[in-house]
Amino acid sequence: QVQLVESGGGLVQAGGSLRLSCAASGSILSVAALGWYRRAPGTQRELVARISSRGITNYADSVKGRFTISRDNAKNTVYLQMNSLKPEDTAVYYCNALRAYTDTRFTLWSWGQGTQVTVSS
Repeated sequence: QVQLVESGGGLVQAGGSLRLSCAASGSILSVAALGWYRRAPGTQRELVARISSRGITNYADSVKGRFTISRDNAKNTVYLQMNSLKPEDTAVYYCNALRAYTDTRFTLWSWGQGTQVTVSS
C-alpha cells in the first residue's frame, strides 16, 4: 500500500500563496490520475483538482484560475500551487490517486494526514 505525505500548508493572509506537496512512497508513473482534495470543518471532502497521466488537468469551479496542479513522476510527487487564496479555501488538504481520470468516485490509496491551510481575512 502506497503511503502519502502531504506538506506545505500553513497560515496565510487572503491574497497570499502556498505550494502544497504530496509525496508518495511508491511510483506514481502508472497512476491514471492524481487529485488534490480538501475538507473544511463540517463538510465532506471535495476534489478540487486532478491531473491525468498525460498532464491533462481539471479544477473545481471554486479554485479555477487560482490553483494549479502538477506532477513530477521522477519524484513521485504531486503539487498544488495555490494563489489568490481566500478565507473559504481554509481546509485540510489531501492527495490521492484516482482509479481513472474520468471517474472521480474511487481513490486507490489510504488517505494521508493531510496538511492544514488556513487563510485569514
